[in-house]
Order: sequence, then structure tokens, then C-alpha cells
Amino acid sequence: HYFIQSNLRMLACRNVAAAVTSCARAISHVTVIGGGLMGSGITQVAAQTGHKVTLVDLDQNILDQSTQRISKSLQRVAKKKFGEDAEGAKGFMESTMGAISTATSAGPVVEGTDLVIEAIVENMAVKHALFKELDAAAPQNVIFTSNTSSLSIAEIAAVTSRKDRFGGLHFFNPVPVMKLLEVIKTEDTSPETMATLMSFGKDMGKVAIQCSDTPGFVVNRLLVPNLAEAIRMLERGVATAQDIDTAMKLGAGHPMGPLQLADYVGLDTALFILQGWHEKYPDVELFKPPETLQRLVSEGKLGNKSGEGFYKY
Repeated sequence: HYFIQSNLRMLACRNVAAAVTSCARAISHVTVIGGGLMGSGITQVAAQTGHKVTLVDLDQNILDQSTQRISKSLQRVAKKKFGEDAEGAKGFMESTMGAISTATSAGPVVEGTDLVIEAIVENMAVKHALFKELDAAAPQNVIFTSNTSSLSIAEIAAVTSRKDRFGGLHFFNPVPVMKLLEVIKTEDTSPETMATLMSFGKDMGKVAIQCSDTPGFVVNRLLVPNLAEAIRMLERGVATAQDIDTAMKLGAGHPMGPLQLADYVGLDTALFILQGWHEKYPDVELFKPPETLQRLVSEGKLGNKSGEGFYKY
């Protein structure tokens, strides 16, 4: 029955392009897999916007830390939103935290969810193992998504039996602050799934854009090669790090120069993305990791988080 109803809805979505939002399914319960910064941020915003959320991580200590992080972040939101209205702030905190639950096993949780958002380590084998497990446990109507910033959504989805109900939801850090959400469509993602994900993104208060399943999607595909080219410019002795950053801030209106931004993102993160792309597309010169980037990471100079990268902090 599910597949008959799904096919009818898909035909309706394709035939009524102007009314695509009518094809969107309501998302009431969200399961977020991964209790790190991204997972806890997604959980917070989903709960703030009226969704029931279960945050899943294998480590209870990480879940406890995530819950504390969310509570502290919500306190800042409440103070900004309610000011001196103590009762309003208290009600906001209680309702939002009350919408969040945690679990150390995903199987039982996904049996009653509408949407899964995976936010775990950027490792294809680990993601495949997770989604194989989830695919066996979740009802057919559950939509799966990944928050990956650099891996192929289609390749992640390949191990599941619901490729038409699989897409990408790429949030940006910090999730409660950053307004953009990239919604990624593979060749198999159905129009109904895309409509549902776009609608969910808007319900989360995000500005949702659609993107095909290409390396880095929109932002990282433009951003990471830009960072790499700035590093190559530094290697060629064209200008100092400070002057490169000053040029882009004052000449292009960027709030942060590329080398300062690389430090902020994390040099290990930038290198990981470039290495993955270079391995898959060795002929694309822009994807080749610069030697200076590799050296800094090997020396443990990862940027802001380690205290030193292209700059000292």
C-alpha cells in the first residue's frame, strides 16, 4: 500500500509543479544521529521550532554534554528573545527542552520517527554501516538524510532500499545562528521527498536552497578551492597571509580573509575535504591539497582550535 500511495503522490508532484509544497509531508518527529556540535545544534533548532527530537549517540557522556550545551545555548536565546520576561523565558526553556529526548540506540527510535538526520564522522564506511542498520529498522515512509559537507549523498544512500526517500540536509555551524540550509537532491530523490525536506527547512527557520549531488554542493564547492588557492598564492610568495586576507576583506567585501577563514574552519577539515575530492577527481587541479596545508596539519597546527595555523591565537 505504501508504494502505491507513494507513486500516486509522486505523479501528483510531477504534474503540479506550481503547487509542489502541497506534496510535502508534515514532519513531527526528528531523529538526529550524532551528539557532536552539529548534531546538538540541529537538535536545538528542531526543538525550538516545534518538533519532537530524539538525539542519538552511542556514548551517554556525549549525550549528557550535548544536552548541557543545548541548555546553555537556549538560555542565551531566551535572554535575547524575552529580556526581562522571566516567565516567558522559563516557558520557552521548558517547552524546548521538553521536546528533546536522548537514546544510545537508534533502532527503536526510528520505528516511530518521520525524518532521520545523520551527523556523524565523515567516513563513508561508518555511514554505510549506520544506514544499513537504520534501513532495516525504520518503516518505509521514514525519510533519511545526511548532514555531510563533502561526501556524495547518492553513495551514502546506495546501501539502503529507499533511495527515493534519501537526500542531503547540509546545515552550517553554528546551526542556531547560520540561516542557510543546502537541500541536496540525488538522481533518485523523489519530488515528494524534496518538497518535504524544503518545507522542513523553512519550518526550521532556515533559508533552504536546492542543490544537486555534486562535490561540496554549493558553498564548499566554491569555498574550499578558494581557500586552497589562497594557500597556493602564499606558497608562491605573491603576498603575505595578512595582505591576502586584507585584500579579500577590503577588495571583495568578505568579512574574513581566506587564510583566517581556513584557520576558523579547521585546517584538518579543509585538508580532509580536499583529499577526498582529489582521490575521487585526481585530474581536477583545484582539488589538489597544497603542500603547506598538509605540513601544518601534520605538525598539529589546525587553526583556531589548536591555537595556531596560518596565525597564532
